[in-house]
Amino acid sequence: MPIYEYICESCHRKFESLRSIKDADAPISCAYCQSQETHRVVSVFFAQSGGQVIAGSGGGCGSCAGGSCSTCGR
Repeated sequence: MPIYEYICESCHRKFESLRSIKDADAPISCAYCQSQETHRVVSVFFAQSGGQVIAGSGGGCGSCAGGSCSTCGR
C-alpha cells in the first residue's frame, strides 16, 4: 500500500498515512488534532540508481530547498 501525505486545515500540520489507492481521497482525521478538515497533497519523491539521480532533486528531507539543512544535513 502507498503512503500518502495530507495537510490539516485546522492545525496546518502535514501527516502521512498508509492507505489503499481506493481510499487515498476518502476522508481522514488529522493525526495530530483529529480534525476532519484535511486533504491530500501532492508528494515529491526522490529515486537514485547506481549513484545517479533518476527522479526528483537532491534527495533532501523535503523541508530544505537545497544548500545547508539542519534536519537532513544536505
